[in-house]
Amino acid sequence: MKPFLASVFLVFAILSISSCTTRKSIPIEEGWEFLGERTVNFVTDKDMVEINSNSKFTALKFKVEDREVRLNNLVIHLENGDKLQPAMDDVVAADAYSREIAIASEGRYIDKIEFSYRTTGNVLKGRANVLVFGKKFDPYNQ
Repeated sequence: MKPFLASVFLVFAILSISSCTTRKSIPIEEGWEFLGERTVNFVTDKDMVEINSNSKFTALKFKVEDREVRLNNLVIHLENGDKLQPAMDDVVAADAYSREIAIASEGRYIDKIEFSYRTTGNVLKGRANVLVFGKKFDPYNQ
C-alpha cells in the first residue's frame, strides 16, 4: 500500500508544481494593453513582438524589470505597411517605464514592433525583462 501512496503523492506534487506560474502579476494602467515581453541579453539584442490585437494604439511604452536596459533602433510596423522609426536611444532603469512613444492621435493598428536593446551592468546579476504596452485609442476621450 505504501508504494501506491508514494506514487499518488508524486503525481499530486508534479501536478501542483506544473500548475504554478513563475510570472508575477503586473498592474496595467487603464487604457493600456499588454502587447508582449522579451528577455534581454548583454550584447546588442534585436527582438520582434508580433501584435495580436484588434485595437488601435496612440502610443507605446516599455517597462523594464530586474536590470537597467538601453533601448534603441525602434521600428513600429503598422497594419497598412507603413513603418514608424522614432528616435530612440534611452536608458531605462530597472523596474521603471520608458517614456511614451507617440504613434498617432487618431490611433493606428500595429502589426509588429522591432527594437534593439541590451542589458547594462554586470552579467552575474542576471538579465532584464522588457514588457511592451500600447495605449488604446479612445474615440470618446480625445
